[in-house]
Amino acid sequence: MDHARGEPARAAGPTCNRAAFRVVVDVGHTADVAGAKSARAVSEYYFNLRLAKEVEQELIRAGFGRTVLLITAAPPRGGLFERAERANSLAADLFLSVHHDSVPNAFLEKWEYEGEEYSFSDRFKGHSLFISFDNPDRKGSLLFARLLGRRLKDRGLQYAPHYVEPIMGHRQRELVDSATGVYRFDELVVLKYTRMPAVLLEAGSIINRDEELLLRSPERRALITASVAEAVERFCAARLPLRRPAPASQANAGKDAPKTASPDSLSAVPASSH
Repeated sequence: MDHARGEPARAAGPTCNRAAFRVVVDVGHTADVAGAKSARAVSEYYFNLRLAKEVEQELIRAGFGRTVLLITAAPPRGGLFERAERANSLAADLFLSVHHDSVPNAFLEKWEYEGEEYSFSDRFKGHSLFISFDNPDRKGSLLFARLLGRRLKDRGLQYAPHYVEPIMGHRQRELVDSATGVYRFDELVVLKYTRMPAVLLEAGSIINRDEELLLRSPERRALITASVAEAVERFCAARLPLRRPAPASQANAGKDAPKTASPDSLSAVPASSH
């Protein structure tokens, strides 16, 4: 495995049935309601769309041919419910919403770039992962978020720790997993109303001047897309393993032979009813 190039590693253990596994990759925000502005006044939607397309392509290249890129034109709040409804209608196995982060207005400063004045904040940086405890499969959501957080960490990327700070005000969140940067955000519509495991990825802070440039680089995006592909593969192997046929000697064993659970079935993670 070559982490420097963003090459996904092959997971040991059960094999993922990629042909049967569907991921919905949601492009955060819309062209008209474009989300945050970067330190150089580029819309968040532009970052989201580019990264989400590259995630889709990486997943398809890795064998997840049923991957769907979800682009929604309807504005919030109705558009958020539309996203969840479309993911549910596709009977997806996993939902990943792609975003890029900013900061509360109180932290913004001014700077001049190419003769124009823009807002920035270099105070915070890093990615973050959000799940909703109100998602019907809370356990699966947490599992995938941890897998993705670990893959990002293995590639040298750090999560943003500031969401636990009181200075974040109404944006303060509970840190569910301090090792992988998973936060709890129950009220997010796209996480709460999807009927499959759902995670929102803030890929990094575009209001941070240095991190914006990194997020615009193909190298950083390759690290993120490879992390997603590897996390999806491992999650799929746990949830939808490829059953291997038993050896002929076992298949022809006596009818009275005791039956035991296969290693693949033991590795599957049951859905939470929370």
